[in-house]
Amino acid sequence: MTTSPDHVASREDLAAFVRYLYRSYIDEGASWSNADLSAFLEALAAWIDDADGWYSNAGRQIPSNGDWSFLARALRAASIYE
Repeated sequence: MTTSPDHVASREDLAAFVRYLYRSYIDEGASWSNADLSAFLEALAAWIDDADGWYSNAGRQIPSNGDWSFLARALRAASIYE
């Protein structure tokens, strides 16, 4: 199971990582800082806005060729996919 974002190198790894987050939420959700969907999505948007700072502080370059539309489509689809 992929438990670190640094080990996500494929679509399958991303799905495994999301499942890991889901399991973490089920097991420890009360300890999450953003334990409801509204807070989680707001924090997600804030982190995306501030990602340049995180990458800079970590001594990394933000991925310029990331497929941002794939993640956007996945997030949108999760609101309707059964």
